[in-house]
Amino acid sequence: MSVNGIWFTLLSCAVFMAIVAIVSYFKAKDSVNDSKGYFLAGRGLTGTFIAGSLLLTNLSAEQLIGLNGQAYRTNLSNMAWEVTAAFAIIIMALYLLPKYLGGNFTTLPEFLSKRFDEGVRQYTVILFMLGYILVTIPSMLYSGALAVLKLFDVPSLFGISYVQSVWVVIWIIGIIGAIYAIFGGLKAVAVSDTINGIGLLIVGILVPVLGFYALGDGNLLSGMKTIAVTDSEKLNSIGSSEDSVPFGTIFTGMIFANLFYWASNQYVIQRTLGAKNLAEGQKGVIFSGFYKLLIPLFMMIPGVIAFHLYGDSLKSVDLAYPTLIANVLPTYLSGFFLAVLLGAVFSSFNSLLNSAATMFALDIYKQKINRNADDRKLISVSKWFGTALALVSFFISPLLMYAPDGLWDLIRKFTGFFNIPIIAIVLVGVLSKRVPALAAKVVIIFHVFAYYMLVWGTNQLFDYTVPIHFIHIYAILFAIEVSMMIIIGYMKPLERPNPFKVKAEVDMIPWKYAIATSIILLSSVAITYVIFSPIGLAYTGGIVSQLFWPVVGGILILTALLIFFSLKHWNMKYSQYLQSDNKTEKKQKKLKLSKNVDPAFMKME
Repeated sequence: MSVNGIWFTLLSCAVFMAIVAIVSYFKAKDSVNDSKGYFLAGRGLTGTFIAGSLLLTNLSAEQLIGLNGQAYRTNLSNMAWEVTAAFAIIIMALYLLPKYLGGNFTTLPEFLSKRFDEGVRQYTVILFMLGYILVTIPSMLYSGALAVLKLFDVPSLFGISYVQSVWVVIWIIGIIGAIYAIFGGLKAVAVSDTINGIGLLIVGILVPVLGFYALGDGNLLSGMKTIAVTDSEKLNSIGSSEDSVPFGTIFTGMIFANLFYWASNQYVIQRTLGAKNLAEGQKGVIFSGFYKLLIPLFMMIPGVIAFHLYGDSLKSVDLAYPTLIANVLPTYLSGFFLAVLLGAVFSSFNSLLNSAATMFALDIYKQKINRNADDRKLISVSKWFGTALALVSFFISPLLMYAPDGLWDLIRKFTGFFNIPIIAIVLVGVLSKRVPALAAKVVIIFHVFAYYMLVWGTNQLFDYTVPIHFIHIYAILFAIEVSMMIIIGYMKPLERPNPFKVKAEVDMIPWKYAIATSIILLSSVAITYVIFSPIGLAYTGGIVSQLFWPVVGGILILTALLIFFSLKHWNMKYSQYLQSDNKTEKKQKKLKLSKNVDPAFMKME
């Protein structure tokens, strides 16, 4: 890229980012004066903003670089991390979100403190913090820096080494991103995410289209036919035992990993906790599931195109997407792409900072240091902690350049240290009434040591590798840990049951089409897997096999029947189930207050 091209890219990028910042500022300027406004966007987020924010929070540069790199290296089996998230998304929307909003919680550790005790709250905060600081935040900053480096050739531009360039770019990206989270609060994050999310969708569709043109020498259909008939096994999402995501793992540890991310990961669920009512929250969560179905198109197909264009000539699998971008994207769009890419990095980074700062202020500072802290003090503490956390992550992020097997697998393995025990504790906490806090604490300590030994420890200490895929280990430990909690609950149950208490501040009427839309989402997941399977586009004897259309037709017929039953019967039963807790709580309040309250008022209740 010429010097003039670089300046044009930087200028156009700055203009787009300035527009996003200005819109976010005016949308959020009146919502950061109290704790609910700063941490939960004043509980006023609609489904559109929740879905847009969830989209960009999740679809970061980590996915753009990592997933395309895995598609370049092997096939589409890694799409399971994204597409099968629909199962967890539906559980979150239909079951857990009503629990969270009904309990009027701000953080997941707060929820666990109400169900168990303050000790469990502190344990989970520590797990979250270690995971955010050592794994999630550094990976997002590094992957974003990698894309910027490839797009601009920073070492040549400034006459510095590659290692120095990584440090410089990470610090620049990190400082700008931190400003959004530290000074804007959750609403600024959600608004900027939504705008950048639209840009990401545009770029996500544009890149494979341009890639197909390049692969087909100017003919779009020719390029598409090339990947369908040549090395078509690259389009196979049904992973074998040799792939990094074997197909069987979808039904074991993958379920619980996605459940953690979509149903208990603070920086994800914080958007849903800011919903103006249950219906809007459910819309936002479920709609985000449909966005996930686009992952194969704009976060994996470009990696397959890169394989056909460059073969095995790239030094690292993580260079597949940046190289394709540098070669096919017109200069006049490079600034827009850079702005969207940085927006994706900023989104995930500032979402993590905002959530980590929220947990520190409300779950540590407010509970352990200053119980009398007012909103102004909590916001101030949150900003200072967010700044300190950002600085620490700037020093850790560049170290990921030494990861030998690609960014994606490394992140997934390290995430296993904290995802499984948290989701196990949440589910047992919701579904049981007498399991004590001791059970949760034992599980957290057990998991950290057991997971290390099974994934790394036996090899490092005894030169023996456990012949079980790490995703299967997720499921094995989940089953063991849930069993441990049940056994402890049986041996040392709580003296009094700890039922869920409803004290919602928002309308808890569910979305009328929540179940029907969830059925369509599950059907779409099944069809996506059929498309990218040996009877679909990965078929070696042509474009698709003869079984493809009958299978798709069968799925569509079953979907139509299930939607009919949901609208005819299931909706009413679901609504009654959700309202039953609310009615029980109101009855309890009436009984307590009946001696002192005017009967006419009680009738209005």
